[in-house]
Amino acid sequence: MTTRERLAGLISNVLNPFVVSTGVIILLALESAAGTADALKWVAISLVLSVLPVFSVVFYLVRRKKLDGIFISQRQQRTRLYLLAGALAVFGCLVLYYLAAPELLQATFTAGLASIAVFAVINLYWKISLHTSFMAGAASIITIVYGFPGALTILLLLPVAWARTQMKLHSLAQVVVAAVLAAAIVTAVFRGFGL
Repeated sequence: MTTRERLAGLISNVLNPFVVSTGVIILLALESAAGTADALKWVAISLVLSVLPVFSVVFYLVRRKKLDGIFISQRQQRTRLYLLAGALAVFGCLVLYYLAAPELLQATFTAGLASIAVFAVINLYWKISLHTSFMAGAASIITIVYGFPGALTILLLLPVAWARTQMKLHSLAQVVVAAVLAAAIVTAVFRGFGL
């Protein structure tokens, strides 16, 4: 394995969708909650409704040899997980609305649901980079919330996109389309929320 391949693998492992999602949830909870205890409550609820169940199912399926790996490089293997993630996103949106969660978390879950719906349809015909889409979505959210300082997170898109293409898991078109769609969906949803 070359140094470039090792670096690409490291970037993909560190900036993976599970880690990126968790980071965004923590930031938004801290930004919008009444205090630290309230933020921790929303972090726990949000992770239980999104990241943890998907990661647990993926981990279980990998151990049972039903998936090739945690990041699911085979397009056909993603369909069931889009269905699971979609169902969790619907449930998560309803729970967060019912519990009167901070609006930033509600908007983020709604953007996640919209992204899942769009990407699930695309997945029927073409593989799209989830690593890149999660990073673009996260960078868009952080930019909306924090302005220019948050916009610096957009720079993280470059190494993620490079890593996914370097590892030959995605084409340049697949990472570009993923980034553009994720950013557009987040922007539209957050505008819809008046954020």
